[in-house]
Amino acid sequence: MPRRNHDAPKLIALVRSGTLHPHPDRVTDELFCDNPFFDARDSVQVKYEMLRRVRVDGHSVSRAAASFGLSRPTYYQARAAFERDGLAGLLPAKKGPRRAHKLTPEVLEFVEAQLDAEPGLEPAELARRILERHGVKVHPKSIGRARARSKKNSANRRGPRR
Repeated sequence: MPRRNHDAPKLIALVRSGTLHPHPDRVTDELFCDNPFFDARDSVQVKYEMLRRVRVDGHSVSRAAASFGLSRPTYYQARAAFERDGLAGLLPAKKGPRRAHKLTPEVLEFVEAQLDAEPGLEPAELARRILERHGVKVHPKSIGRARARSKKNSANRRGPRR
């Protein structure tokens, strides 16, 4: 299934979004062989069509997974994600930490104490002091974001203003 040069922007978009199928050459389903609308490189489209083959066309899970170049566990994960979140569930999950894991409550307490003592303290200096005191290297922008989240969470715990 050769692609033309004008298709490069789509390939770049698939790579950037994390939706590039790891093995498009293993997709043997007839839809992807006969119709240029279907792109075996697009993992969201491949997973959706795999789910549809089982649910609508009555294919077995093993047969569908194999013809879409995926495993049975991947089928079940995709089905659960689709049932929970719809099409958005087929998108890859974000990689990396789910929270500001370096800026613990103890570190944020230290930051607030530093700012109480010196209100004009720059974020870069705060980051240097955090490293010195707690041995944790944080980006100055992360400090500001964590403080904003902390303030927002505090306001939400207090309830609506009257």
